[in-house]
Amino acid sequence: MKVIAYNIKPDEKEWLALANYKKHEITIIANSLTADTLSFATGKEALLVFNNDVLTAEIITGLQSLGIKYIATSSFETDHLDLNAAGAAGMKIANVPLTEIARNPELRMQQVIKNLDQWAAGKCVGKACCCQNNCGVAKVLK
Repeated sequence: MKVIAYNIKPDEKEWLALANYKKHEITIIANSLTADTLSFATGKEALLVFNNDVLTAEIITGLQSLGIKYIATSSFETDHLDLNAAGAAGMKIANVPLTEIARNPELRMQQVIKNLDQWAAGKCVGKACCCQNNCGVAKVLK
């Protein structure tokens, strides 16, 4: 899966690379996701964000126009994402479920890669699912 990650910190970058182990093609951008940096997502399928970046309806629409189908956040919080706009755009959303994993950067990045793996295989991400698309599989797994 072709992925772009914005606003990643050096320690998160290291854990992400280790968890990914070259499975997904991940482009890492140090800048925040804004209207000015949106174009870096061209040609990608998935977006990885951290809770420092706010995804408004405008940003979501821009991402959709660039072909983004999936949004993974490395946090358990989703209040920085406009879930309704993402649902209207048909995007799938995943977080890191609130457990002991959420406090451990290594385990968080492993969960992010697990979410990408599930999507790449055409599967639901289960308890990590935050999408507004009435995914029947996600509802059963929750």
